[in-house]
Amino acid sequence: MDWKRKLAVCCLILFVYACSDEGIDLATDIHNPLENPSEGPPAGNPDGKVAIPVQAGLEDVSSPDQVVGNGTPESCNCDAFVNAVAKGGKIVFNCGEDPVTIKMDRPAKVFNDANPNVVIDGGGLVTLSGEGMSRILYMNTCDPDQAWTTTHCQNQDHPRLTVQNLTFANGNSKSEKGYDGGGAIWVRGGRFKIVNCRFFNNVCASTGPDVGGGAVRVFSQYNNQPVYVVNSTFGGAEGYGNVGSNGGALSSIGVSWTIINSLFSHNEAVGNGGNPAQNDTPGGGSGGAIYNDGNTMTLTILGSKLIENKVNAYGSAIFFVTNNHTGDIRISETTIQNNIGGSWYPVYPAISMHSDTKIEVENSVIE
Repeated sequence: MDWKRKLAVCCLILFVYACSDEGIDLATDIHNPLENPSEGPPAGNPDGKVAIPVQAGLEDVSSPDQVVGNGTPESCNCDAFVNAVAKGGKIVFNCGEDPVTIKMDRPAKVFNDANPNVVIDGGGLVTLSGEGMSRILYMNTCDPDQAWTTTHCQNQDHPRLTVQNLTFANGNSKSEKGYDGGGAIWVRGGRFKIVNCRFFNNVCASTGPDVGGGAVRVFSQYNNQPVYVVNSTFGGAEGYGNVGSNGGALSSIGVSWTIINSLFSHNEAVGNGGNPAQNDTPGGGSGGAIYNDGNTMTLTILGSKLIENKVNAYGSAIFFVTNNHTGDIRISETTIQNNIGGSWYPVYPAISMHSDTKIEVENSVIE
């Protein structure tokens, strides 16, 4: 070995030694979740073993209606994805064999009159990134710009939107004024389902008494049927969590949820003052992982983990308030543990709810 190569090797050894001596985590530096979201935690709770109902499972995309890309990473871009979502139907990607990140400078929007079924399948290789500047996906049956298709937009059975085998990263809806919340995804009406997805570093407005959903915000599902969240991860490790005024990961009004074999960790509700906002506060700060508000609704959590989420106000893991006291909670085969902050826990730690809310807990750890 000549002297130049010896010098290079010695310098490398000294650099690694110095970094470790100073406590610098090289792996964290390399796997920056903002830059390399494909390197993040896997989808779902690895300990979740609950059987998946047929209606909550993956949709068949073997005969797609739209294909984003022509086999190269460059062909999988924001324009191509936005155009595919506008047409609707079953959407898949052809971006090559390696993981790819599509940088979104604007949200893709579902048109209500395009196709009653919209399935977006990333094949486990696609990350949709808002680049810290844009929401990623939007559907709203009551938005005239997306076309009204019924006289009862708040309760219609379509579009039926499914996102599966995708990563949503770095979405940001803070600049959205008309339809706030939902850093990665905002949905109203029709039906909505999430399967085998990951949500990293998505953010929405950081203050406000009734805005939230760092990752996802949902309203008005058809006939009050639940949103399914299956085998999906929200956060999952330090540096990957989602953040909003309320509901670090999920937020909704008057919507039922069925969450199966999923992981919520390191999400934060960063508002302050609760809802209604206390005097001299901007409001918010409830539901570290999940924020549910409204009337008759159900929250079902099966085979999942809610750990190390954080709040400023109420419900370090879950905030669940039904104004007419008719909603209920079911928790089974689930761990809710080591969540941080909050108050008003009349029945179980980490869960803020009315003391007369019906709650069923079986084979679970809540502490």
